[in-house]
Amino acid sequence: MDRLFFALGAISGFLAVALGAFAAHGLKSRLDASMLATFETGVRYHMYHALALLAVAWAGARWPGATVNAAGWLFIAGTVLFSGSLYALSLTGARALGAITPFGGLAFLAGWLCLAWAAWKA
Repeated sequence: MDRLFFALGAISGFLAVALGAFAAHGLKSRLDASMLATFETGVRYHMYHALALLAVAWAGARWPGATVNAAGWLFIAGTVLFSGSLYALSLTGARALGAITPFGGLAFLAGWLCLAWAAWKA
């Protein structure tokens, strides 16, 4: 699992950089400042949690177990729900998508708690 989470973290980091560049160069003239800031928030948390997946890979190699794996899957779910909903909200303007964002935030929080618990119990 550690190799899987490392690969997913690297791919996620790549996507975060690509989406950040897309926002800076392709969306700057198409979105208002508020929606551009929303997109950039999605990119920022996307990158934070790409790096978190690398930490999960390291932790999984050191302290393998279900709790570390749960942290990785929660970070992935959080990225899809949190960042994905902010990307979609920014691009479509559909405010209802904002209702999904907090579930991604909860997944991020749960992932961090799982990672802490795995380290503590190791």
